Amino acid sequence: MIVLFVFAVLLFVAALVTIFASKKITKPLMRGLLPTALLVFAVLLAVVSCVRTVPTGHTGIVTTFGKVEDVTYEAGVHFTAPWKSVVNMDNRNQKASIDLSCFSSDIQEVAVTYTVNYQIEKANAQTIYKQIGIDYYNTVIVPRIQEAVKSVMAKYTAETLLSTRAELSSQIKAILIDKLATYNIEVIDTSLENLDFSDAFTDAVEAKQVAEQKSKQAKIEQEQKNMEAEAAAERAKIEAEAEAAVAKIAAEAELEVVKIQADAAEYAGQKDAAIIVQVRDILAKDPTKLDDEDMHNLLLYYY
Repeated sequence: MIVLFVFAVLLFVAALVTIFASKKITKPLMRGLLPTALLVFAVLLAVVSCVRTVPTGHTGIVTTFGKVEDVTYEAGVHFTAPWKSVVNMDNRNQKASIDLSCFSSDIQEVAVTYTVNYQIEKANAQTIYKQIGIDYYNTVIVPRIQEAVKSVMAKYTAETLLSTRAELSSQIKAILIDKLATYNIEVIDTSLENLDFSDAFTDAVEAKQVAEQKSKQAKIEQEQKNMEAEAAAERAKIEAEAEAAVAKIAAEAELEVVKIQADAAEYAGQKDAAIIVQVRDILAKDPTKLDDEDMHNLLLYYY
């Protein structure tokens, strides 16, 4: 803007020179129009050289020949001395991604894509510009991200990195919040977007997973066979116990039948003995004294 102001001064001087030299110009129109145009153009350039604009979401840092002034500008249009410059510092939520190459604790190379959302406060914009400059992202943020990511990755083996992704992201974020706070930079959020391993390691992990899957499948099949064998043994045991119980019941029933038959035979023998005694008593009587009942009993016992 100082260049515009110098140019405006030169035009103003040229307009004054033209006014004093206008007596030599024969045409009245040119004699009045040229100085007026030069003066108007000089004034416009002078005004433009004093105008500064600060976009929304930015803080204007005022400098005079490189020296930072104590005043800052909010978003909008401002008028200032033409020899003063305004550097716009972005206060909005900014997002940046960085690709890194790291090593795990077992010396496996890991390609990482890390994203960070950061912001600077209006109150700290002037301090950041004084201490770091406008390119604070490359000067401060990128080195701190590299340091944090690589230091955390080196604590884990390549295999555990896959299962502790959320833990990794939390640890890196905590380190960045602490480190960047010393530079008045606020970390809003971070994301560990990508973890990529070498082809050899990926193939080894896949082979291990396949082997573990097969081992689990074989274990399940063996357990199923053991369960089937146990079930078969249990069925055989139950069937043997059932057969033994049936045999016992049959033996007891047969024994009961034999006992009943023996009791019946004993009863029949006792009855026959009683009949023989009765017949013998009847026959021992005098034949002439046999009555009808005796004859009836003899015929009954006979038949």
